[in-house]
Amino acid sequence: MSLNIDLETKHDVLLIRLSGELDHHTADELREKASSEIENNGIRHIVLNLAQLTFMDSSGLGVILGRYKQIKQVHGEMVVCAISPAIQRLFDMSGMFKIIKMEPTEEFALQRLGVA
Repeated sequence: MSLNIDLETKHDVLLIRLSGELDHHTADELREKASSEIENNGIRHIVLNLAQLTFMDSSGLGVILGRYKQIKQVHGEMVVCAISPAIQRLFDMSGMFKIIKMEPTEEFALQRLGVA
């Protein structure tokens, strides 16, 4: 299984919708695409929609953490939404929810960031 990356920009928010598997085989592609969008389009916030993500390993967590640090440099925020129980457990165990907020849907995540 591969990773499908859908990127959409709304104002200064980058919506990242992932489907498939985010692992060491696919992490670099996500890192390159997301970093490029952030740098080239004045992105301040990220909404990460993981509704269709079926698997993630530590490489995936690393990419997400890297984009979080990139966004923090411009005083932005990262919000994850529509997360499956398995991926949520990974976020819990890694401590990611201490720094990244969670919302049930993409709409709520956009509202949290003031883009409704």
